[in-house]
Amino acid sequence: MAADKKTTDKNAPLLIKRYASRRLYNTETSDYVTLEDISGFIREGRDVQIVDLKSGDDLTRQYLLQIIAEHESRGESVLPLDVLTDLVRSYTTDIQSVVPQFLAQSFEMLRQGQEQMMQNIGTQLPGFEALQAQQEAFLKAMTGGMGGMGAGWSAPTKEPAEGKEDLGEIKKQLAELQDKLSKMQ
Repeated sequence: MAADKKTTDKNAPLLIKRYASRRLYNTETSDYVTLEDISGFIREGRDVQIVDLKSGDDLTRQYLLQIIAEHESRGESVLPLDVLTDLVRSYTTDIQSVVPQFLAQSFEMLRQGQEQMMQNIGTQLPGFEALQAQQEAFLKAMTGGMGGMGAGWSAPTKEPAEGKEDLGEIKKQLAELQDKLSKMQ
């Protein structure tokens, strides 16, 4: 029955309970899991929710940030130092309210660019799904799981270009995003 539930509730977040001993319990498979296991679920495209068994507090954000920190500390750097610095600054300034929406919009633009590129290529690049899952996990960690991109925001619309021109446009958009992120304080 657990296998049936897993396939039928694929869109529902996987519930992980944290016990007082800090052990993490997968409620679908009835076994204990590690942060690496949770990271694997997310890379596979699964949403997770981690709650404290005793208090009922949602600990998902805390654990997602811990997963990111562990990957960064192992040399699997995804976030440039200046972006990390700017994130720390955003917690100590009034601009904090703008940062989650900006990051959400930036990742949405990146995701749309990748989807468009994949449609043009017509094949799956090795590691693309893992990168996409990491981006979604980071986005959720940074925005606290906020849905949508905020009122009034819409992605720029453009007729798809052909071949190399389209890839050049995507690269240009990514460079602009990186420039904006590095200038943000």
